[in-house]
Amino acid sequence: MVAFTTDNRRVAIVGGVRTPFARMGTALAEVPMVELARMAMQETLYRSGIGGGRLDEVVLGNVVMPPEAANPARVAAIAAGVPEHIPARTVQRNCASGMESIADAAARIAAGNARLMLVGGAESMSNIPLLFPRDMLGPMARLARAKSAWQRLRALAAFRPRHFRPVVGLTLGLTDPSVDMIMGRTAEVLAHEFDISRDEQDAFALRSHRRATAAVEAGRFAGHMVTVYAGEAFTPVSADVGPRPGQSAEALAKLPTIFDRRDGSVTVGNSCQVTDGAVALLTADGELARAEGLDVLGYVRAYAVAALDPARMGLGPVYAIDRLLAETRLTLADVDLWEINEAFAAQVLACLRAMADDDFARRHLGRHAALGELEGERLNVNGGAIALGHPVGATGARLVLDLLHEMRRRDVRRGVAALCVGGGQGAAILLERS
Repeated sequence: MVAFTTDNRRVAIVGGVRTPFARMGTALAEVPMVELARMAMQETLYRSGIGGGRLDEVVLGNVVMPPEAANPARVAAIAAGVPEHIPARTVQRNCASGMESIADAAARIAAGNARLMLVGGAESMSNIPLLFPRDMLGPMARLARAKSAWQRLRALAAFRPRHFRPVVGLTLGLTDPSVDMIMGRTAEVLAHEFDISRDEQDAFALRSHRRATAAVEAGRFAGHMVTVYAGEAFTPVSADVGPRPGQSAEALAKLPTIFDRRDGSVTVGNSCQVTDGAVALLTADGELARAEGLDVLGYVRAYAVAALDPARMGLGPVYAIDRLLAETRLTLADVDLWEINEAFAAQVLACLRAMADDDFARRHLGRHAALGELEGERLNVNGGAIALGHPVGATGARLVLDLLHEMRRRDVRRGVAALCVGGGQGAAILLERS
């Protein structure tokens, strides 16, 4: 469904920054998720000149909520200097969580229930915990209840080596229990279904690295990025840790497949990078933004979500884009720039083929003809998650922030950001400049 349209009351995005994105276990590994969110929020408020006390609410997207911060939006907001009387909440729609925070704020503002809201997303995938096996609970409980040395010895004797074999929380979280498939396996399903070769996937990945590298060298991200001082040494991290200037087709071709060893084509090279990072944006009532002379990056016009077979979750953008275009009466050609999150090269390529397929449109979208062809010159022009990374709770907000700045740089009117969502969903948001 389309969550809202904003024809009567415009919803403006009047600022935003993001931290650098860094591959899991690298530059930002020692920075907690809440601290990443705090830095993005604080810098966004500082650059906008808006005091935290003027906010109506803070909304943060996050997927793996840390046990030490059950509502990380609230913890990060207070740490960022937002007064205690301003409420905050955390939203979770898997990979679309950061985008969902923007849609939530836009819906409230469009309805006249808020005027200024701080939104965004954050994730520290480096700090997703290792878990003990469930059958360790019994021995642990007996050890905790033991009162004598003899009882403690008996409890300790009940432990077995298997109890100390950790469960990788990241792997567990990336596996969809409804179809018992890790996300990479769903990409393999689409690669087979749409006959997408390994060479095509590697070529798409190489393009992502080259475009991201060119964007970094041109300084296209630097203007809306905040430096993070990480670790005990306060090492400055001021650029994304992911794009590889020296990436080559030959190096990508040497990588083994990881989800289907026998007949697969998905590798770590043509998949998104597992990453840490945070994004914050300031949304405002359009009238307020104009009255106060705020720097409007763009307006949120509409947001759509859709659901589909979890085993083909990578096609989520197609379903969401279909709903978005139908509601706004636009076509692919009416949109100047596109961002489709690069969870996997196979997944984005499958989306492009599905959008151009008349038969797919009739069978799955209820359309008489295909959505159309989406040229590469309008898609992910500064690279995507294969090069930049995919901190799951933050990516939806990153797509919006980077897209708005590229729309301004090119002086174009419309942009759409979309992503697939683990569990079989898709989300898409329409942005406009006037």
